[in-house]
Amino acid sequence: MPSAELKGKVAWITGGGSGIGLAGAKALAGAGAHVVISGRTARTNDSALAELKKIGSAEAMLLDVSDQQAVVRAAADIEKRHGRIDILVTSAGTNIGGGKRNFKNMTLEGWNDVVRINLDGLFYCCHSVIPGMRARKDGLIINISSWAGRYASVLTGPAYNATKRAVIAISESINMEECANGIRATSILPGEVATPILEKRPVPPSAEERARMAQAEDFGKAILFVATMPARTCVNEMVVAPTWNRFYLGGIETPAR
Repeated sequence: MPSAELKGKVAWITGGGSGIGLAGAKALAGAGAHVVISGRTARTNDSALAELKKIGSAEAMLLDVSDQQAVVRAAADIEKRHGRIDILVTSAGTNIGGGKRNFKNMTLEGWNDVVRINLDGLFYCCHSVIPGMRARKDGLIINISSWAGRYASVLTGPAYNATKRAVIAISESINMEECANGIRATSILPGEVATPILEKRPVPPSAEERARMAQAEDFGKAILFVATMPARTCVNEMVVAPTWNRFYLGGIETPAR
């Protein structure tokens, strides 16, 4: 049964159909929040929603966060139906697949796709919820950045590195400008996590390697920790990596071939 920690809160999770987004949605729903997940794929949304309804109160909507007007409409719809958006978790993200994410082989189309989702889409979502949060003098934004946002990697490539570093800057900017209005922003920087985005790597990790990585549910706990901190407290940045950290151990900093 849901706890009462977040009872009455409305949480919007982008990229909520799988991976870290779904794990965060489960954690928040389990703590009593009404959860709205959004994503680009109906089948993924439907599967995730079925899981969430076993835990708590939830709904799903189709949304491509790179569509500015669609994001504005989605935020307005949630606020119209529920009166508020208390928590935003921006987990929608992508990287270039097919081993073409480095300067020697990436295309401008690949760059643009990553920027539109990881950076533009995240900004659109933040921008759409801040006015309501400002009016209520309360709100929490949790932006999913990456280990690559702090420690750039050849493996992840310049588009992902740049956009995930920008996520940290956006969170910092929200805190600088909106802390007096009761709004808090957190950047969560995951190290390697066993989520579906790993399939886009030039050489997807083996099952054995994935088992030693951080798991999506670990970040559900991290998201819940941030969301249940007192409103007086802001977790500006959280770096969470696997103990068996291959960026420390070496062997994965090679260019994509």
